Amino acid sequence: MTRDWIRRRVRVLSLGAGAAAMVLAAAVVALTPSAGAAAELVVQAEAYSAQSGGVVEPTVDTGGGSAVGYLARGDWLRYDGVDLGASGTMAVSVRVASAVGGPGTVELRTGSLTGPVLARFTVTATGGWQAWVTQTVNLTSHPAGVQSVYAVMANTGSGADFVNLNWLSFSSGGTGTGTGWVDVDPVKWNAQLAAFRAMAVAPAPPNAVRVPEFNATCTYSHSYKDDPIVFPGLPGASHMHSFFGNRSTNANSTLDSLRANTTTTCTPAPADLSAYWVPTLYHRGAVVEPKGIVVYYGSRLADPSQTVPFPLGFEMIAGSASRQVPTPAGAVNQFYCVGGTTGGEIGRSTDGNWPICSPGGTLMFQLVFPDCWDGVHLDSPDHKSHVAFTPNGTCPSAFPVAIPSVSFVIAYPTVGSADGFTLASGMASSMHGDFVNVWDNDAQGHRVKNCIVQSAKCNSAGQF
Repeated sequence: MTRDWIRRRVRVLSLGAGAAAMVLAAAVVALTPSAGAAAELVVQAEAYSAQSGGVVEPTVDTGGGSAVGYLARGDWLRYDGVDLGASGTMAVSVRVASAVGGPGTVELRTGSLTGPVLARFTVTATGGWQAWVTQTVNLTSHPAGVQSVYAVMANTGSGADFVNLNWLSFSSGGTGTGTGWVDVDPVKWNAQLAAFRAMAVAPAPPNAVRVPEFNATCTYSHSYKDDPIVFPGLPGASHMHSFFGNRSTNANSTLDSLRANTTTTCTPAPADLSAYWVPTLYHRGAVVEPKGIVVYYGSRLADPSQTVPFPLGFEMIAGSASRQVPTPAGAVNQFYCVGGTTGGEIGRSTDGNWPICSPGGTLMFQLVFPDCWDGVHLDSPDHKSHVAFTPNGTCPSAFPVAIPSVSFVIAYPTVGSADGFTLASGMASSMHGDFVNVWDNDAQGHRVKNCIVQSAKCNSAGQF
């Protein structure tokens, strides 16, 4: 059965009144550039002021938020108040997914449904309705100032649904200048890959646990209202974060500054100088910092031997600070309990969103990051579009490079109460984490080769 037969929707016109305008204001993120950098806007697809034919639905990738799906020929979305800035060059990107590929296009027009075409994107099959890829068009000129931008679905051979839309971005300066896309240095990356492939495997002993995994064991370091990935160079611009790993991490951190600092709260040191952080947890207004964090590097692939190390300076985010939905017992991606006198969870907070742990127990959270990479970019505008989760044990064609599957397992020294908790970012569903890779290339390479490639469980020292 086709997707259209299973779920045909009524085509409606959704007019954006005051509420829609408020959503747009919240979902259009203007990143304040540092000196010499270009400005950037990211517009979430569901933040339309008006639309025809689309259906808002959640994405399945962690932190992907919502998307507008079931888009076919003639459907459209209008975004008011999009400030394109001064005239000049611009990179325009869309994040799309399609199981069929059309033939079809997404046209971005200004002023009206039939206004001038700002950018046109040809939709091809991405591998599924939730297999997201980002397309970018570089413009030599564009309308200046505040515009109404229409996303118009066009040129399909039938009236069938052909595309889902996650977000749009507008970055002055073109590719490589303030677009949010950070390219890997191909010379350095190829040299790192060559050195990795030349490494000899240390054979695992016969009694080795055949799980592809190594880890870094960490403790809490410090807290700032900083986020060097989302708000680089802007101290205090973020909500409070709890940092672990590299002790120097702050809003002004760069790869060079992180490499220059050789102190970390993680073992092995100084092999892993990576920066890790999550939003700070509060109970009755008091800070609850983690008592321990284990960063696991593993594989969820059917063939872990395809895994390669992270390049230096690689960045990504898992989860979403903007996700504010209830997380009752049994919900995916929620806090949980271990240990205690009776073991595990013994109740829920009054609002139902937080577990109450057994006396003597520990509140836990596990945050899983994407494990497939496009092989081109160290970072992307939303810090997620250069990576993807493996959907079925293999990496999708748009993200062909298998990277270690990173997960934070965080232990908090608290059992909670009926009052529940709050995160600096809001509800339990807003839990998210950031990762900047500053592993020593050789140390990481040997662990990937010995522990992941040959599926042998290793400790923090990289030993079996």
